[in-house]
Amino acid sequence: MLLVVCLLVTLEAAAFLGLAVAWAADVVRGAATMPAASLFLVAFAAGVALLLLLAARGLWRGRRWARSPVIMWQILLAVLAIGWLGADPAVWPVVVLVVAVLIGGGLLLPSAVAATARRQDPPA
Repeated sequence: MLLVVCLLVTLEAAAFLGLAVAWAADVVRGAATMPAASLFLVAFAAGVALLLLLAARGLWRGRRWARSPVIMWQILLAVLAIGWLGADPAVWPVVVLVVAVLIGGGLLLPSAVAATARRQDPPA
């Protein structure tokens, strides 16, 4: 299950990297109505993508710290998806909610907790 969680988190990171590229392309093409806001969104999306990639790598290596940012991000995504469903029922908020629940639930399974709760060797 940890492999599935890591793959889904990597997919989320790829989605945010794609958003960063799309917003940057809008700024470069001059299509952004508010370039400063778009540049902030580029930096934010790239930062989230980097954090998720580092957390997925940490989970795969059994690092305990990686569970916290991933779980927190899934909680935020679930809350946002529920709000999106209330405002505009569509398929994509359901997909976001399902992925968030799969990742969050997968990280709480005893096997995933055991795999990421090992004592780390002290640095040499």
